[in-house]
Amino acid sequence: MKILFIHQNFPGQYKHLAPLLAAQGHQCVALTLKVKKPTKWNGVQVVPYGLPKRSGQNLHPWLVDLDTKVTRGEACWRAARELKDKGFAPDLILAHPGWGESMFLHDVWPQARIGLYCELYHHAEYPHLNFDPEFDKSADTQAQALRIRMKNINNHLHFPAAHAGISPTLFQADTFPSEFRERITLSHDGINTATSCANPDVRLKIEGQVDVTRDDEVITFVNRNLEPYRGYHVFMRALPRLLKERPKAKVLIVGGDEVSYGARPPKGQTWKQIFIDEVKDRIAPEDWERVHFLGRIPYDTFTQLLQVSRVHIYLTYPFVLSWSLMEAMSCQAAIVAGRVAPVEEVITHGETGRLVDFFDGEALVTEVCDLLEDEAARTSLGAAARTLMRERYDLHSICLPRQVEWVKALSEIHVDDRGGVQ
Repeated sequence: MKILFIHQNFPGQYKHLAPLLAAQGHQCVALTLKVKKPTKWNGVQVVPYGLPKRSGQNLHPWLVDLDTKVTRGEACWRAARELKDKGFAPDLILAHPGWGESMFLHDVWPQARIGLYCELYHHAEYPHLNFDPEFDKSADTQAQALRIRMKNINNHLHFPAAHAGISPTLFQADTFPSEFRERITLSHDGINTATSCANPDVRLKIEGQVDVTRDDEVITFVNRNLEPYRGYHVFMRALPRLLKERPKAKVLIVGGDEVSYGARPPKGQTWKQIFIDEVKDRIAPEDWERVHFLGRIPYDTFTQLLQVSRVHIYLTYPFVLSWSLMEAMSCQAAIVAGRVAPVEEVITHGETGRLVDFFDGEALVTEVCDLLEDEAARTSLGAAARTLMRERYDLHSICLPRQVEWVKALSEIHVDDRGGVQ
């Protein structure tokens, strides 16, 4: 088969699936903004395209999101027409529609079967909206809800052209409306449990920052970016008491200074520094020396961080579940996490981790300290967490085979000349 992948940051969620399909003999091509020149990656022909320069224009604020997606959709459509003119006609198009790129591809190849990576459908009610009122600065919550609903126009423009969807968690799949939910297959992207595993002999050494082993009392916290959407503020506000309670603990924090989700900080500031400034006066200088902000680190170093962790803390709004949590579980870390629906898919309190109310920093510290005092509980929770990852989320034995089956089922859908299902 000829398979076209669409992802702004290819390979993204197709990191494992695309090379596997290429290795099976399928002709795999990817259109992406990520590269500047055509290249070959793990058997996939990667074709770049760019965005046109546009002059500024006045838009209603609720239309800005759609405008950026249409801009990307048009650019990808033009790149697709060039591929078609060169004789390329995909049997399947596998697309992450989140940035709008795949919006018009049905118009280029109406007979191609389209499978969407269904990351999220936006909801305008609690807990999807106003989960954390501290960072909702909208004076008119009803207007905010209308703006959020407008973000789904991109989804609805994709639904009529798509033949199937795939979603990594039940929480994410169930955000989609029933008319499309029935076409979504549940399959996680997969955790490589062979590499994300326990290592009693691990040593994490980052020159000038940290040098620790499993003999050290290490507490870890990981975000892509340090921001409220992933509970950074709750964690930081709990830090003064945590450092007092655990005078030998070293706290390792991973994450960048930017914003991935949610509200932006005041201009010229970062959430990271805002919450450092909020709590630092309540932390003794000698205790602050035990807190290490590592920024973004290479993946091998990240794995060592999880392997050396005695207790790993994970917090998030009700949103897309982080791979980092599941990789920590696969490394047999003892987890303390915020109790929200996506987390509860993998953490059962007292079995695969400990759960606390997202906003309850005191309960967070209490659970962390309790686990640090109880090696047997840490061992039991970590072992159960890894078992869950291996039995339900293992990349090679569970998730990739399920994704390949989904691709096969998609390829067997019969479509008419206009792309309709026969």
